[in-house]
This record gives sequence, C-alpha cells and structure tokens, in this order.
Amino acid sequence: MADEYDTREYWYCLTHNRVEGRDGCPNKDRLGPFATEAEAARAVETAHERTEAWDNDPKWNDDAEED
Repeated sequence: MADEYDTREYWYCLTHNRVEGRDGCPNKDRLGPFATEAEAARAVETAHERTEAWDNDPKWNDDAEED
C-alpha cells in the first residue's frame, strides 16, 4: 500500500524563483502543484502560454472590436 507521502508534488516559488517541494513557501506565493520538477521549473512560461491562448480564444475574448 502506498503511503500518502510517496506522491511527490512540486511548486514554483514566485518569491524565490525556484522549484520547491510540499514544505516550501506559502501557496499564495507559488504556482502548482506539478507532478515533476521539470514541469514546475516551466511554471511561469506555462502560465504565459496559457494566458496568450486564452487572450486569443474567440470564446473568451471580450475585447473583440465591433465593426
């Protein structure tokens, strides 16, 4: 039987600009959780990519120009 602590989770700390484990800074200062350290290391880039995609999604774009 797997222990609940066997599952690793990683966060990206926006205060320290680094990947942290479960016992890092408060969640208000972090992005995550992510399944791997590599995913957490890309957290800021991933957030920018998602924001860009949402900004260009016509279903969610409230800034469409009216003709």
